[in-house]
Amino acid sequence: MKSRVYVDTSVLSALYDARQPDRQFLTREFWERREQFELGSSRLCEDELRHATDEQLRNNVLQLLQELSLVDVSDEARLLAQSYVARGAFSSAMLNDATHVATAVLNRFEILVSWNFRHLVNR
Repeated sequence: MKSRVYVDTSVLSALYDARQPDRQFLTREFWERREQFELGSSRLCEDELRHATDEQLRNNVLQLLQELSLVDVSDEARLLAQSYVARGAFSSAMLNDATHVATAVLNRFEILVSWNFRHLVNR
C-alpha cells in the first residue's frame, strides 16, 4: 500500500524555483518518484498557487496540481487550525500553514512534505 503524502504549496513551487538549485534538484528527485506515493493536497494549496504573480509559474504549478487528489478544507479543519493557533503551535499570521496541517491530519495523510522550514518543517 502506498503512503499518503500531502504536498504543500512550497513543494510544487520548488520544482520551478531555480534560485535554490539544491532544493529544486531534491524536489525533482521526489517528483520523479511520485508514482510510489498517493499524492494529495488541498483546495487551499490551489488557492495559494492561483495567487502566484508569475503567470508562467502559476500555469506550471497549477498543471502539476492536476496530478494530485485535492481535498476540500472542511469546517472541522478550519476549527482545528484555529485551535493550533490558539495553543501557540502557529502564529495567527500563519493560519494557512495551520490549515494545511489540519487538513492533512483530518484526511489521514501520513506524511506532509514542505520546504517551509520556518512554520512547518520544525519542532
